[in-house]
Amino acid sequence: MVDPTSDLGEDVTEEDAPRCRTCGEPILNDPQHRVITWVEDGEVRSAHFCNDTCRMDWDGQ
Repeated sequence: MVDPTSDLGEDVTEEDAPRCRTCGEPILNDPQHRVITWVEDGEVRSAHFCNDTCRMDWDGQ
């Protein structure tokens, strides 16, 4: 998994790319890529989404 705070460049492979939390597709150098972060039980969590539609469709789990 790529560091979620780093830029997603052309050198990211499909195997290393983050997956959309809603649809499961790999996110490869996509300008519509969205990331949200939150703290849960003292740990930082993050969720990646391939676009705003997937972000809005996410149920939070």
